[in-house]
Formats: sequence, structure tokens, C-alpha cells
Amino acid sequence: MTDVPHDHSRTLNRRQALVTGVTASALLATGAMPSPAAAAGRARRSSLPTAGLPRPTGPFAVGTVALHLVDRSRTEPWVPGTSAHRELMVSLWYPARPYGTGRTVPQMTPGAASHFGSAEGAAALNLRMAPGSVDWGATLTHAYRDSPVDPRAGRLPVLLYSPGLGDPRTWNTALVEDLASRGYAVVTIDHTHEATEVEFPDGRLATMRFFDGTPPTDPEAISALLEKVVAVRVADSRFVLDELARLNRTRFAGTLDLRRVGMFGQSAGGFTTAQTMHDDRRVLAGVDMDGEMDYVGGRKPDGTRLSSVALDGLDRPLLLMGTGSEDSGDYRQQPSWAAFWANTRGWKADVTLTGSRHATYTDAEVLLPRLARQGAVPEGGLTGAIGTVPPHRATAANRAYLASFFDRWLRGHDDRLLHGPSARFPEMVFAR
Repeated sequence: MTDVPHDHSRTLNRRQALVTGVTASALLATGAMPSPAAAAGRARRSSLPTAGLPRPTGPFAVGTVALHLVDRSRTEPWVPGTSAHRELMVSLWYPARPYGTGRTVPQMTPGAASHFGSAEGAAALNLRMAPGSVDWGATLTHAYRDSPVDPRAGRLPVLLYSPGLGDPRTWNTALVEDLASRGYAVVTIDHTHEATEVEFPDGRLATMRFFDGTPPTDPEAISALLEKVVAVRVADSRFVLDELARLNRTRFAGTLDLRRVGMFGQSAGGFTTAQTMHDDRRVLAGVDMDGEMDYVGGRKPDGTRLSSVALDGLDRPLLLMGTGSEDSGDYRQQPSWAAFWANTRGWKADVTLTGSRHATYTDAEVLLPRLARQGAVPEGGLTGAIGTVPPHRATAANRAYLASFFDRWLRGHDDRLLHGPSARFPEMVFAR
């Protein structure tokens, strides 16, 4: 590389929470700059709770670079009447040479962090954290900006990461860094105007615009909106793959092995992973972390709300990771997962982390307990947000199962963790 320097019930109810709960306050965000309240909050940071991310466990140090990509084949789908092209921010995380005493990069850029913690940001909308209650900008990663790739890692298998609805690409950094430390190039994608905020290199802050006016409440309108959300996300993911192929011939000097591509995502990002695999054969293996594969729950018996990936299945490996909440569980409790299970021809498995919640598969699992000890507790309490599974066990399980899956299907190294129930992780319920 050169620029990476080379030396409902669960169904309808959850979807309504995602669309109508990405809420009236989100309508205040119009794509401009951070609110005055968010800017004022930066001056109070020194007195706010902060938290750190756990160290990666792989043998390599981690480097990162942010990339601004413009898709000139598409106009911006979430801003009606615009002629502007679709713009994305992505970050590439990779095994790097140790950087000595250099400073690691923050998890979020300053403008994004301020907005993330505001009344219009994902911390308030998805986590129910009080606006201005946490210094989100103080969290540092373990990665060094533009550090040279470690040549011992060889050519790097590539993983794409798609976040949950409303979440930024940074909201699974602990898992992403761990995969990079194990020798993967991980590309995290911001889905512009669907994430609560995306900060571009020139300082522009693109905020949530994926619906205009009053959020829809009619099931048919929600279904149509979610179909568009997934279609835009899949187009984003395929465009990123196109760009990686182009950049690998130039900036990245052939370091990326684009013959070995996997993808994973949480919630809507898990759905995006499965649907991208269905639509693009370049993605060889994927992990869906608690993301349904339907539009408003797939409640109709004729399957008209099911996605094409649920109806057609896949001929490549997909791992389903469910949560232990009362409205979730394994594939038999989710209509779209059950349809996928019946229709898929590729390898499949389902694991459910006992005591977990939807946000367990994000950085909420590692950051919220540390913030709660300093008095910053989400509305409804810590257990309501991330469940009862001990955070260190959830983190260890998430890292181990993702690494085992991608090592098996992209590298040919099988540690047998996904062959059945494991004594290492008795809290992980296994189904095949």
C-alpha cells in the first residue's frame, strides 16, 4: 500500500422502533453542522464520563486510514431533488508495523462524536443515553493512522462491515480492530444520511435524512422505506468493492486479496450482509449479527415481505448470531431466518448468546458498563441495553466466533469452534 503507507413483537414493533424511534428529534437534523448545544458540550468534556476499548488479541499491531469515496453513477438517494453524487466515508483497518510512541486515533472524529452524543445522535436514539452525558470523543482506538502494513501478514483477506440502522461505521471498533490484528483488512462503511452523522474530510457533517417529514407508521409505508434502505446499503457495499478493486491496483499496491472477501454486520447491517451476498458473488462468506431478512417482519404467509435472500437462500456460508432477549433467539423464532434456513443450500449455523441483547453485538457491550460505573446509565438501565451476559464473555465470544468463521471460509483454517456446542463458550447456544 502507499496511502496505507507500505513500508414485531420482534418484527413490526422493532422495525417501528427503528423507523419511528429514529424519531422526532432526528427530524431536527437536516444535513447541516452540529447543533450549538453539541458544540457547547465539547467545552465540558473534561468533566464527562469516558471509556476505553479493549485491546485486540491478534499478533499484529493495527493501522487505519479513512477514505472519502464518491459514486458518480448514483445521485444521493436520501436528498430529494439533488443532483449531487452519492458520497461515502469508509475506514480501512489492517495489520500494521508497530508505531512506537505515536498516538492512536480516536474512535470518532470530533464533529461526529459531538453529534453522536447529542439529542439527534445514535447515543440518544439507539442507546437511550442522555444527550451530553458522555465524552464520546475521548475514546481512543488501538490503531495508528497511516502506519505501514506489516509485511508478515502477506496479502490480506478483505472483510466489509455494515453497521446497524442509524449507527456510524465506528460503532463496532472493538471487533473490527481485533479482526485486523489477526491479519484481515476490514473496511467499515458509513451509509450516508441513514447514519445519524457522517463527517467528511472538509468538515461537512451529513446527518440523518432517510425519511422526510413525519416518520411513517403505516406498515406498508415502513416496508417500502426499509426496502429502499436495504437497496441503498447493498448498492453502497457493491460500490465499495468496486472501489477497492480500483484502489488495489494503485494506492494499495496489491496488498488486498480481493479473491477472499467476507462481510459482516449488526442488525440492518446483518441484513445488508446477507442481501449483498445474494446480489454479488464476490462476497464468499458472511455473518448476520441479529439482523432480520425481511421488511416489517415477514408476517404475511405468502412471503411478500420476505427479502430475496430469505426466499432464495445462499450457496455460500452464512452464520446467524442471535440474541438471548425474550423477543429474539434462534432461527426458528424469526420468520425470515426460518425461511432462509429452509431455502439456503450453503453452509449455515445459528448461535445465540445467552443473556444478550440487540446492542451486545456493538461497542455498547464494552463501553456502556464502564460509563455506567461513572454515572452515565442508559434509560431503562444497563441490563435493558446489553443484557446480563458478562461484558468480557460477550466480547471474547464475539471475537472468537467471527475469527473462527472467517478463518475457516477465507483462509482454510478450521479450529472446529463452529462444529457444535463449545466448552469454551457454554453461554453460546448452537443450532445446525
